[in-house]
Amino acid sequence: MTDVLRIDERPPLSDPTLVLAFEGWNDAGEAATGAARFVAESIGAQPFAEIDPDPFFDFTVRRPAVRNTGGGRRQIDWPRTEFRGGSTQAGRGLVVGLGPEPHLRWRVYADAVSDLVRRLGIRRAVLLGAYLADVLYSRPVGVTGSASRPDLLDGLGVEISQYQGPTGIVGVLAERLRGEGVEVISLWVALPHYIDAAPNPRGALALVGKLGPYLELELDAAPLLEASARFEERVSALVANDPEIAEYVRELKRREFAN
Repeated sequence: MTDVLRIDERPPLSDPTLVLAFEGWNDAGEAATGAARFVAESIGAQPFAEIDPDPFFDFTVRRPAVRNTGGGRRQIDWPRTEFRGGSTQAGRGLVVGLGPEPHLRWRVYADAVSDLVRRLGIRRAVLLGAYLADVLYSRPVGVTGSASRPDLLDGLGVEISQYQGPTGIVGVLAERLRGEGVEVISLWVALPHYIDAAPNPRGALALVGKLGPYLELELDAAPLLEASARFEERVSALVANDPEIAEYVRELKRREFAN
């Protein structure tokens, strides 16, 4: 039990699945948080819990924001992890957690997430991420992943990730939840590093395309499809008007052809 997890009112959720995404290092092009937010909004998920940010953030690195609320009043919005709850069309519960990647005390932070999982009886978790890579912007967005059981990825058409190296809070939480007997899958999209554009709806769309079948959730992806089409037009124009990027893209195509 931790005292940094605050649950305002436990929602009535049947056999809930947890979906987690974090801003920052794990979220190139805001694709992971974009996908998680899209799912939460699609089911009308409502906030019900949060993790107190004080032990986990350096507020000189990730500063709180002040905003006017009318009548001369102002409000401070702190960086925090917020959990929203809702249900799929089939009546299965879904909890979506969103927030910035914490700076400090990741093990204690993982305790708080584990506390939520135990208290809600969560048995499945999906963690989302996005990273920058040498990939062609014009190709379909690739999704790789890992899972507590390899067969969990078979029906999703997801290639098993071979990555080794530095990890973020997504990797830490995936390992922690697996160790506690939760069925875990982690899905990652690769986005072109030479395109400095966020949000990247193509990445979010690719993740949503894998999330829907796993969650047995019917999602109307039309808004993401439309945003992706507009994004592709902007990126194509950018590449066409930048000789250095255009040459780099041609080199990537030559490498792909050679392989």
